Amino acid sequence: MTAPRVAIVGATGLVGEMVLRILDERHFPLSRLDLFASSRSSGAQIEVLGQSSAVQPLDLQHPPDFTSIDLAFFAAGSDVSRALAQKAADAGTLVIDKSAAFRLEPDVPLIVPEVNAETLRGHKLIANPNCAVIPLAVMLAPVARRFGLEWVSVATYQSVSGAGRDALREFERQLAGDRTPPVALPRRIAGNVFPDNGPFDESGYNEEERKIAAEFKKILSDDAIRISATSVRVPVAVGHGEVVAFAPREPASRDQISQVLREAAGIKFLEGNSYATPLEVVGSDDVVVGRLRADAAHPGAYLAWVMSDNLRKGAATNAVQIAEAALSISVGARA
Repeated sequence: MTAPRVAIVGATGLVGEMVLRILDERHFPLSRLDLFASSRSSGAQIEVLGQSSAVQPLDLQHPPDFTSIDLAFFAAGSDVSRALAQKAADAGTLVIDKSAAFRLEPDVPLIVPEVNAETLRGHKLIANPNCAVIPLAVMLAPVARRFGLEWVSVATYQSVSGAGRDALREFERQLAGDRTPPVALPRRIAGNVFPDNGPFDESGYNEEERKIAAEFKKILSDDAIRISATSVRVPVAVGHGEVVAFAPREPASRDQISQVLREAAGIKFLEGNSYATPLEVVGSDDVVVGRLRADAAHPGAYLAWVMSDNLRKGAATNAVQIAEAALSISVGARA
């Protein structure tokens, strides 16, 4: 099979840039690379895998010719994805979309390769999950396979980069002393935390919290799991942390849970009271699980601390792993 012709839509955003880095690190096979971004970045030269490619302006009125592209990573936001992703898939391109546009569509697979790569087969449009859901699924899917899951309660401590480049720049300006009112985030984030991540609904949950619950159930193909989430933005540049409480459906000891996590793909399990911090996971593709212990308030349940690099495994690496899995089963690749 010939190497695919690859495009990145949103190539100069935080996730798009990380996709480029991951492709280079993993020596991803490609025969051509097309880069698309806003007109502000048009003409910039980017080198990946020994190829230098100029960034082309993305014009929604005159979209790229996707019939000449085998694989496209979409990392330009929901509006762009809604405008172009399905058209690209209809043209025969394998589309891996990082936005929330299609994640809960019943006919669009929502993929974490360690969990449900087999559902890729036969699809051209693939959704990449939320950056807080991916590590949660990587951690709990092997537990669910072995013991089932009765319920999950998660509090996420999400870094500023998860809200995009504008939020990260705003954070950096605040750290440098800027006191102007925030624009990219709902409140000042430097020296602060807030449980506000998207619009609140009538039940009191915000958008991110609703995404976490709905996407997690879809990835694990189990609507019976009871799950609630609290999403908190923290003054950290990169690295999402999560306090995860969960109850297996079948009785399981801490040693049994530990063994499952120790053997699971994509997880770095830390014994005893060990744990990771954002500074320690940046640049890693591992989902790091530590401080596994019994939940004293809920007999038979457990608590753990989970960390991951949200720009890598929480976004770009997961997307590239989806592409690798798709190519390995000949989904979307044209000879």
